[in-house]
Amino acid sequence: MFMEDSERAAAMTREHQIDTGLHLNLTSSFSGRNCSSKLREHQERLAVYLLRHRLMQVMFHPRLIHEFEYVVKMQLDEFSRLYGEAPVRVDGHHHMHLCANVMLQHLLPLDSIVRRNFSFDVGEKSLWNRAYRGCIDRMLRRRHRLADYFFSLPPLQPESRLKRIAMLARDWVVEVEAHPVNQSEYQFLTEGGIFRFAEGVRVASAGAVSR
Repeated sequence: MFMEDSERAAAMTREHQIDTGLHLNLTSSFSGRNCSSKLREHQERLAVYLLRHRLMQVMFHPRLIHEFEYVVKMQLDEFSRLYGEAPVRVDGHHHMHLCANVMLQHLLPLDSIVRRNFSFDVGEKSLWNRAYRGCIDRMLRRRHRLADYFFSLPPLQPESRLKRIAMLARDWVVEVEAHPVNQSEYQFLTEGGIFRFAEGVRVASAGAVSR
């Protein structure tokens, strides 16, 4: 929301009836003309704090409670204005929708589908890292709906990795994050790779994730 092309994107989405959710932005400067100076200032304070160090995301900042509440609420309200309804699903730029203030202040809509942490096998991340991610996901499940697994599309090799994700998706709800701005991912999505990867896998609609 509040970016240069937000309104045109919303109009195209409504025209083509594309499932859409809110991509909560706490760290990248708003570029839309309809963004107030107050909103820009509040978001800038959040960005300075959250980008200072990667561990800032896991620390609750009591002096920024108002700023977090205001910036999140304004984006939720703007989504409702542009799309005519509240967002069914929410994720975040740089995954900052999972930062401590957003989580502990309960700023995301109750019962919405919220993007969980990436899924990792034992050994892929440290024990502390996996324990923290697991704790956040358990907190999310108390108020929101989550996919069973969440992966990044790359790396595209080895193919065994993608096959494993596809196998999981036959029995579980699996979300895969892609960034078509990256050439390799764009080619995979537009030149048939995605169809080989997802063959026999049902693609769920935005509201298909249950609690």
